[in-house]
Amino acid sequence: MNKINYLFLALGLSVLTLPSASAQLESNQSQFDEFMDRSGNSYRSATGKPGPEYFQNEADYTIKANLNPETHTITGQITMEYINNSPEDLDYIWMYLEQNRFTEDSRGTLTTPVEGNRYNGDPLDGVKISNLQAKVKRSTSTKHLITDTRMQVFFDQPIKAKGGKAEVSMNFEFEIPVNGMDRMGRLSTQNGEIYALAQWFPQVAVFDDIEGWNVMPYLGAGEFYYDYGNFDVEITVPHNYVVVASGELQNPKKVLSSSAYDRYEKALKSQETVSIISSEEIGDSSMFANQSGTQTWHYEIENSRDFAFAASKAFIWDGAQFNLPSGKTGLAHSAYPIESDGQDAWSRSTEYSKASIEYYSEKWYEYPYPAAVNVAAEIGGMEYPGLNFCSWKSKGASLWGVTDHEFGHNWFPMIVGSNERRYAWMDEGFNTFINYYSTLAFNDGEYPARLNQPRNLTSWFIGDTRESIATYPDVANLRNLGMIAYYKPAIGLVMLREYILGEERFDYAFKSYIKTWAFKHPQPKDFFNHMESAAGENLSWFFEPWFYGTGNIDLAIDSLRKRDGAYFLTVSNKGDIPMPVKMQITFEDGTTAMKSLPVEIWQRGDTWTHKFETEKDIKSIEIDPDKILTDVNFSNDSWPVNIYKD
Repeated sequence: MNKINYLFLALGLSVLTLPSASAQLESNQSQFDEFMDRSGNSYRSATGKPGPEYFQNEADYTIKANLNPETHTITGQITMEYINNSPEDLDYIWMYLEQNRFTEDSRGTLTTPVEGNRYNGDPLDGVKISNLQAKVKRSTSTKHLITDTRMQVFFDQPIKAKGGKAEVSMNFEFEIPVNGMDRMGRLSTQNGEIYALAQWFPQVAVFDDIEGWNVMPYLGAGEFYYDYGNFDVEITVPHNYVVVASGELQNPKKVLSSSAYDRYEKALKSQETVSIISSEEIGDSSMFANQSGTQTWHYEIENSRDFAFAASKAFIWDGAQFNLPSGKTGLAHSAYPIESDGQDAWSRSTEYSKASIEYYSEKWYEYPYPAAVNVAAEIGGMEYPGLNFCSWKSKGASLWGVTDHEFGHNWFPMIVGSNERRYAWMDEGFNTFINYYSTLAFNDGEYPARLNQPRNLTSWFIGDTRESIATYPDVANLRNLGMIAYYKPAIGLVMLREYILGEERFDYAFKSYIKTWAFKHPQPKDFFNHMESAAGENLSWFFEPWFYGTGNIDLAIDSLRKRDGAYFLTVSNKGDIPMPVKMQITFEDGTTAMKSLPVEIWQRGDTWTHKFETEKDIKSIEIDPDKILTDVNFSNDSWPVNIYKD
């Protein structure tokens, strides 16, 4: 959208603001006060930065897993080194066993409506844990307690504060569901099964200064929240399976034939998509190092909050180089079945992936990982560090949209590690916001951007069933989740950028927020504090009603009168959310000018009269001519009435 032009005086208008007498007697001060306790402490500062005693714990994982297509099972062995950087000793840790979500008596199953929803899962036996050992120094404990999707692991000696270490190891096994809550599972294709594996191994929960142990159960809509660490993962599969995963392939020469390896190396250096395994070579043993038996694919990723992978003998596999602002490069690659092939479909996936990674790296913060893979699966769209699962049926604008959205999640919440179980808007909403600008930029706007007509959503904003953005995802009505997690917070950031702060101030503050909280765990108050501090603006009047309320925007022009050679314009705030009043004035000679009244005009009441002088006769005035605001009643935005055209 066009940047607001503030050059009112340059067009020959002189201004003087006079409050109405009645407004002087009123006060809306509470709308401008802080709406939550956002004072600083030693862990989180009042400027929205980590404080001097901020901490987060670390977990490094070494995993060896075997995929058995005959039984559709994963068996594995995991060793986790845990570092306690917190200020208190820990007698135990909590770990997530997300595959227990699929049992018949899990909390998630029992809280799924009988008519079903997106988060249906196959009834399975859950995760089998064996040979668990929890070591601190020379002591070893085997004591653990499994409750639904969580496991409490006890130690014989506490993990000491501020740097104490523990090692937890165990074996695990589970059956891979066909329907994995639209986050993982199996897809049958004409050339074999595609296995999409996510939230598949025992993983430690976050211990922080806000909640202590974050142990919200895995129900469905709430996604995940983990600490950062390094992953060293070996995955053994049949010899003619391709495995793609979070991070970088460590042993391409050991799993690929010489010809496939040469293509892999070419893709690492090519700006155009290179076929590594073509549609004619699907499942061909000659493309792999071993001609029979099994192979082990070895992947590593550093400073990541999770690890996911996909495996299949049905994959077409292609890739290209992505380029980062620092000069670093990496591999953008795609894996998909022949059913998804075609230039109107997944043959463009790597092109989309490369464009998405490069745009966000240039615009906001550099992508930190050496590879990024897009996988076609029976999943509408789901993100993990460096890896997407997207629908194998997607084509054209739909495929671009889901690919760009899922890769955008590498910034929120993979780089900026917010708590998805509680605050879906801090990852889905922020991501939808950056997707808007990425789509505008891709191929000079090849595909339509979704946030350019926010007033088309007015019916939801005035509906009786709307909920607050702050509603936890597992609590929200699923019919509202798309709005409160994705669109409303994204629209709020667009308004903040293009209407309230302006692009330069917003971009500086938003980039600063990303850089400050990269690979850390911000809370909502950290975002609010940081944006206010970096942009130099009290925004409580906007943050509270937009993110924590269900009220609406309704600015109005009440009247325009000419008296003694001057114009007196009366405007009112008929809604629940105050806003600056930005207007386009059109004169009888056809010229125009922009005028802006600050949000502070509403501090003393909901009506304001503004006086300005001009030698030109005014023909019309329109509030928010670019239609950035979600004003729920645009019939009163103009003088004379009804000049607005959609």
